[in-house]
Amino acid sequence: MKVPLLDLKPQYSTIKEEVLAVTQEIFDSQYFILGPRVEALEADIADYCQVAHAVGVSSGSDALILSLMAAGIGPGDMVLTTPYTFFATAGAIVRVGARPVFADIEPDSYNLSPAAAEAVVAAMTLDEKSRLKAIIPVHLYGQCADMDAMNAIAKACDLVVIEDAAQAIGSEYKGRRAGAMGDFGCFSFFPSKNLGAFGDGGMVTTGSKDLYDRLRILRGHGASPKYHHKVIGGNFRIDALQAAIVNIKLRYLDRWTAARQDNARQYRELFGAAGLDARVVLPAEVQSRHIYNQFVIRVAEGRDALREFLLRSQVGTEIYYPVPMHLQQCFSDLGHGPGDFPEAEAAAAQTLALPIYPELTSDQLAFVVEKIQHFFA
Repeated sequence: MKVPLLDLKPQYSTIKEEVLAVTQEIFDSQYFILGPRVEALEADIADYCQVAHAVGVSSGSDALILSLMAAGIGPGDMVLTTPYTFFATAGAIVRVGARPVFADIEPDSYNLSPAAAEAVVAAMTLDEKSRLKAIIPVHLYGQCADMDAMNAIAKACDLVVIEDAAQAIGSEYKGRRAGAMGDFGCFSFFPSKNLGAFGDGGMVTTGSKDLYDRLRILRGHGASPKYHHKVIGGNFRIDALQAAIVNIKLRYLDRWTAARQDNARQYRELFGAAGLDARVVLPAEVQSRHIYNQFVIRVAEGRDALREFLLRSQVGTEIYYPVPMHLQQCFSDLGHGPGDFPEAEAAAAQTLALPIYPELTSDQLAFVVEKIQHFFA
């Protein structure tokens, strides 16, 4: 049996006719950039995320950059975030000229640790504290960070809060949706995400009308009105084709999320029946709605050997992420080394993502666990 890490073809087959119809309409209209399709998606995403405003952008990475720009963050500033994340989180900070400041993660959720973040801030000099302008908690793997604690830190230090919700559309913290708890929420529509486009795309959410207006201006090179530039922005626009496709998929998102959650439940039952509790740590459901962008297990010893065994057994896996940000060569000027953030380093060495996409069958899930059981046996 073959179990890929992700297979988008079954999903496409359920929406194919709708997608072909809307793309044909766009081809006939020749209206490709922004316009009514983008505006419709923005309104629907804002409603789904329970926030006042949304601005469609070119990617999740650009959503972070645009939010930092709209917050006025630039050279000389510092931004607090996690070292255990996709590169774009830290990369966006450097792209605007600021400096990433890392704090370690929680071992159960893999999200930024409030205690670690507070300790990092407490150890700063007065000059560093004056330069600290924002905090970017990442809702990793589809589970929200501890946003009450993040917002408390932000309030105490007068920081802008930018939620990196690239993997977390629809996830909740105490009943509040990801992207609605900070000053900005940043989403990715990369094809592998729970809500994916047929290419790149993203969204920024905000509850502030002033920030919304600023985001819209910066998205189009800072022009307001056209060809008149008071500020320098960038080309961060999502195109109408991607917006239309994402909006079709949005109608199915809760159904697909429920299937992912059911797959996670089945995994737990299968792992329990296989007696693997001493070998494999399953994802913790710390917050109120985990949407399982990834199903990440933790193996204290033999993670890489297990991955090789599963590959030979035709089970797809991935390591998210093998090298934490503070050990990436491009951030060597920050002066970090091994041992600086032990929880992030342990997660990088021990975690492995298993297939979790909605269309997996019960037989495929059982096959994955059976192969893991065989490996340890």
